[in-house]
Amino acid sequence: GTLFLDEIGDMTPEAQQSLLRMLQEKRVRPVGSLVEKELDVRVVAATNVPLDEALLEGGFREDLFYRLDVIRMNVPPLRERPEDILFLFGHFTKRLAKHYRLTPPTFAESVLDALMEYEWPGNVRQLENFSERLVLARPQRALTSRDFAKLRMTSLAEGRQSTRSSN
Repeated sequence: GTLFLDEIGDMTPEAQQSLLRMLQEKRVRPVGSLVEKELDVRVVAATNVPLDEALLEGGFREDLFYRLDVIRMNVPPLRERPEDILFLFGHFTKRLAKHYRLTPPTFAESVLDALMEYEWPGNVRQLENFSERLVLARPQRALTSRDFAKLRMTSLAEGRQSTRSSN
């Protein structure tokens, strides 16, 4: 199978050591078991931490880095590839509308311009969540750039409020 490890650059040293052992020995002992099991797994890892720098600063194990660094693919943040924004937005709104059994929203040209101008600090996840919020808002008319700003600000305010309430 395939094991996807997200944000591998944030792993603790202990977790890095365990992962390295698993990759080298191709065996794991499930929690609560006394018996190890063999693994046949492909590992795909992702991070927003520059592992080369973390390696130099001592935050990431060199042996694990070289074990994982077989094929490296750099995916720039969404703000650096604006040509993907409209494609992804269209994909997300259609898929989510179908999922919720709703009609996909319609948009004024100004919304598409606003989508392209926004920097998307949360990258593709933020765009997908925004698309879902838009589909669920179920507007009765074509959305405008004003709607875009309102929905975007709503998500920021909710994020700040949930951060405050969890502190």
